[in-house]
Order: sequence, then structure tokens, then C-alpha cells
Amino acid sequence: MTVYFDNAASTKMRGEAVDAMVRVMHDNYGNPSSMHHMGRQAAEQLAQSRKDLAGAIGARPEEVYFTSGGTESANWAVSGLAQAFSRRGRHVVTSAVEHDALLMPVKKLEGMGWDLTYIMPDSTGRVTPESFASALREDTVFASIMHVNNETGAVNPICEYSKEIQRRRLKTILHTDAVQSFCKIPFTAKSLGADLLTVSAHKIHGPKGIGALFIKSGINIAPLILGGGHESGNRAGTEALPLIAGFAEAARLGRLELDETAALVSDLKEYMIMRLSEEVPETIIIGDGGSPFLLSLSVPGYKSEVMMSFLDGEGICVSTGAACKKGSRSRVLEAMRLRNDVIDGALRVSFSRDNTQDEAERFVQSLKRAAASILKPL
Repeated sequence: MTVYFDNAASTKMRGEAVDAMVRVMHDNYGNPSSMHHMGRQAAEQLAQSRKDLAGAIGARPEEVYFTSGGTESANWAVSGLAQAFSRRGRHVVTSAVEHDALLMPVKKLEGMGWDLTYIMPDSTGRVTPESFASALREDTVFASIMHVNNETGAVNPICEYSKEIQRRRLKTILHTDAVQSFCKIPFTAKSLGADLLTVSAHKIHGPKGIGALFIKSGINIAPLILGGGHESGNRAGTEALPLIAGFAEAARLGRLELDETAALVSDLKEYMIMRLSEEVPETIIIGDGGSPFLLSLSVPGYKSEVMMSFLDGEGICVSTGAACKKGSRSRVLEAMRLRNDVIDGALRVSFSRDNTQDEAERFVQSLKRAAASILKPL
């Protein structure tokens, strides 16, 4: 029987989201831009889904734009802000531990002559308010720091960054990647203070291939995809209504269940840490464990890829870090200045409401067997 502890990479779709998608595909297949009654019916579904997602974010419906996922949303935020506000300056602030969906487009700006400041995290994996404040300049066009790190679970104080920008009366626009915090950690767009905010469906038990970008009213960024008047002229392409309906339902229910789910996974994470300390005492817990949904750990002296392969053979799914890195050494853990043997032995365990204490115990016992049977490299 499979034990799935890789929910930061992707989650199992919940039945209600599947049902919403099937209903739209079967009964509501018109194009939302068409003028006939089937088109109007589809447009009504699109409007309701946008309202449901906006409610989960704590935003107004007109501030939510659907995309193909978190990667497109991050790319659009970077490209759109750079094009729209380059006259203000050519300086960008981000961190060295962002997801590649953000880092690669900002590096592209750097290659075009923009000035980039990459903030290093502290030993817990967080970007401190002090380091953020030091990086800001009068000509900082925008700043982008993720809310929850996808490898360590470190929670960054986005609201403190926003307050610093306001305190200094800067025109800097603040974007945050909230993919790993949406429907997992309580927040609203207003409480975070972010001007732009990225979310994704398949991290919250919704479908793959759909995400959204929150853009605060009054901020106009350049489109990334051209070709039509969809999404109020900001993102061309016929809206993927079945995916949108599934996303909206997953977000609506995820927000309603947030407190219950967070408490469940928090207890599960604490149990796993306790049992690891008893059964595999050489285990090192990485970071401050800000998010209850993510646990970064290491068994120094062992190669994480070998450990992960052993666990996979026992039916347990974990990762060595971000799924898109496919085994590459973690630059996030390197940026935290951890020892090489800790980095090389790192594993990421990520939870969902579907996980159980029995599964956590199975993981602990399998890791114990792995440590006892795998030879340490010389």
C-alpha cells in the first residue's frame, strides 16, 4: 500500500473538485465568450468560480485572473511588472531561495541589464524583515519573496515587508508566491499586504494545469499572453472552465477546512518528529518548521537519493526537495549554509489531510531500516 508524503509536489484531487469538473465538462461545455445561452451559462459558471476563489484569497473577483498554474503566474508577475513600471527604475529585490518559476524570469531581467538583489536566508530559512529592508532602494521597482518555502516550510513575514515599503513611502510593488501557503496557513491578500499573489490548484487537492494571479485593484501590469480579450484583456486564451471549476471548489472547501486541516497535520508532524528522535536519533530537523505541512530532515552520512529509493521500494513517496529539480543538489539548503553532509542527506516530507499517524509510523520504521541497511559512502 502506497504512503504518499510528497504533497508539496502535488496532491490527490478531492472528490468534490472532480465532480465539479465532470459536471462542467458534461453539462456546461459552452465557450464563456459566446453570446448564445450556452455561452452565457458558461460565463455564469466562470463568474461563480472566480467569486469562490476570490473569497478563499480574501480578494475581490475582479482582482483574480486565471492562468495555467503557479509557474505562469510567477512569470507573468515578473514580466508584467518589468514592462509596466520600468520607468520607475530597474532594480528588483528577491531571495536566493525562491522557486525557479520566479528566479528564472528575474535572472532573464538581469541579463537584460536590470539590477537584482538576492537576499540570503537566515539559518532557519527565513528572509528577515531587516535583510529585506536593507535590500530596498528608492529605485526598487518590485520585490518578490515567497510566503512559505517549498523545501523547508519556512514562513516569511510578508506583512512586515509591506509595512517597510509603506513606512518608507516607496513605490515598490510587492509580489509573493503563496503556492505553499494557500489554504494551509491563514491569510488574506489584505493581511499579507501583497500587491500581487500567486496560487496554484494542484497543491490544494485541485487539478493540475490551473492557477491564478491576484493583482490588487489599481495596479495594471502588461499581459504575458496576447491574442484575445479574455480575463478582462489581461490573459488571452479561452478559459479552461472545467479546471477552473475544480480549482474553485477545492479552494472554497480548503478555506472552510483550513483550521481543522492545519491542526491535523500539525499533530502528525509533531508525532513524526518525536518518533524520529526515538527511532532514528541521528536525524536532523532542518529549519524552524514554520509550516505544519512541510518537514525538512536529514540523516547525515547517507545520500538522500539512495534513501529515497529505499523508501520508494517500501511504497513510501517522499522527495529530496522541489520536484522540478529532479535530484539536483538543493540551492535552498546551500543558501542556508548547512553542512555538506546535511544537505546531501536531506529529505522533504510533506503532509496533507489524507495522511495518518499509522503512515507516519511506517515512514519512521522504513527510514530506520534504511539507515541500518544502507552503507554510508566513504
